[in-house]
Amino acid sequence: MDTQQISASSRASSGVVHDNSRHTSRFTVVGNHLTQHRELSLTAIGLAAHIQSLPAGARIGIKDLAGRFPESEARIAAALRELEAHGYLRRTRARLSNGRIVTRTVSCNQPADRRLTDALPGGDCPPRPQRTDRPPAPSRPCMTPDPDDTRPARPRGHTVPAPRCEPAPAPRRERAPRSRPAPLSVPKPAFPAASLLRTATDLLAGLHHQDPRLLLSAQDVDALAPGVAAWLEREVGPDAVQHALTSDLPPEGMRRPAGLLAHRLTVRLPPPPPFRAPADLPPRPFPLQNCEGCDRAFRAAEPGECPDCRTDNSRPTAQQL
Repeated sequence: MDTQQISASSRASSGVVHDNSRHTSRFTVVGNHLTQHRELSLTAIGLAAHIQSLPAGARIGIKDLAGRFPESEARIAAALRELEAHGYLRRTRARLSNGRIVTRTVSCNQPADRRLTDALPGGDCPPRPQRTDRPPAPSRPCMTPDPDDTRPARPRGHTVPAPRCEPAPAPRRERAPRSRPAPLSVPKPAFPAASLLRTATDLLAGLHHQDPRLLLSAQDVDALAPGVAAWLEREVGPDAVQHALTSDLPPEGMRRPAGLLAHRLTVRLPPPPPFRAPADLPPRPFPLQNCEGCDRAFRAAEPGECPDCRTDNSRPTAQQL
């Protein structure tokens, strides 16, 4: 038969099929060690490929990349740190002549060669593998010196030193973020009146007169003021609150006085005052009425005549205005 029958494998239909064409312009060579890296994230791999395709001198700051791509600045910064940790980027700080400090970024397309260079003793360049597909070079015959050559002769035994590669700078260590203290938690007043909070603020601001270690910042005073207001709301006087906060302080080791005060305001919170029934209100006066005889105003339970115009003594006595 002239036509050859080719049966496609069932596995070929389940995997990727490449439809490649040769690039002749506007292309960048990217190694598979980057595109198939097992430790880098997909964002870092794509960002490294984009950086390698840029011309020299292009701006690759975090804000510049965030304006170019839909990823956030935090995600781009994390991808840059990944590339720097694996040797695809080197960022160093340099001071210009005007005193300004700038960051210089170097993109490496083969960081594995740099790591191999650092591993060799003395920092020498690794030997390049010899190609076996080339034919051996023919032996060169001995040459007699040219009488017209005016170059100085090399001394016997002189050898040209082999080029040495500069060791790659050590990757910059990322500083661990400082642990921030937990926010202060204090009781809250049921009715935070402005006068109550002002009294609590003045009380906290004057605690350093009792103990110099209780000198609080404005932020700590604002955070502790609701807790003191909750005490004042429960009919505890300012002197009693001050005594509860400043008595029996530890002699030493008080690293965070605001945390100690917040603990005391929470743990030693007194109970609410006992319930008191409201006092009996005074009787309300009769409403005003207009006299039907002289049109004068007077107080009475119901409309009618004033006492001067009333002739019937059987009616209840009215209160004259």
